[in-house]
Amino acid sequence: MQEKPPYGAKPQDSVNTTKTEVRKVAIDAERAGQRIDNFLRGELPGVPKGRVYNLLRRGEVRVNGGRVRAEHKLVEGDEVRIPPAHIRAEGAPPSAKMATDMLDRVLYEDKRLLVLNKPTGVAVHGGSGISHGVIELLRHARPDLKELALVHRIDRETSGCLVMAKRRSALRDLHERFREGKVEKNYLALVVGHWQLGEQLIDAPL
Repeated sequence: MQEKPPYGAKPQDSVNTTKTEVRKVAIDAERAGQRIDNFLRGELPGVPKGRVYNLLRRGEVRVNGGRVRAEHKLVEGDEVRIPPAHIRAEGAPPSAKMATDMLDRVLYEDKRLLVLNKPTGVAVHGGSGISHGVIELLRHARPDLKELALVHRIDRETSGCLVMAKRRSALRDLHERFREGKVEKNYLALVVGHWQLGEQLIDAPL
């Protein structure tokens, strides 16, 4: 029996790219404070991380006309020159049912963030043979969520709460909270039979 492809998977030979033109992007308050490498990865979908860093090292990316390092943080009013690059071309949009099913899994939403109950078998974002992940499905169902960004990640085969930011300012704030250990994660394990060992501490990678 042929193995069923992962949710949202597509054949590798169907992945196409398109070459962009030189662009100049003005940084607004929402994008201020973001590192230039992270900014570029968002602007150049599908471009390998190594390629992004090469563009920076070679000076093809300019901020206000000057070269910058990968760790440079953007400020409001900056002008970023983005050189031509081969980015992932838009594939076929996800089905309406796939997008609606994901939207039905939203647990909480306000002006700054959205929390979703990610099902097992679904990647958090497309790439590496996966055409549609959680992010793409939500953006398709809700065009107003075009700036939606992952605050953290969950493995494809893991289910659970996935936090996403609706604004860049919220993304920066939530990333800082994660780095400072102000966010607590709890994992629930289901076992078969009767647990006989009482309370135990599992100290191992998940």
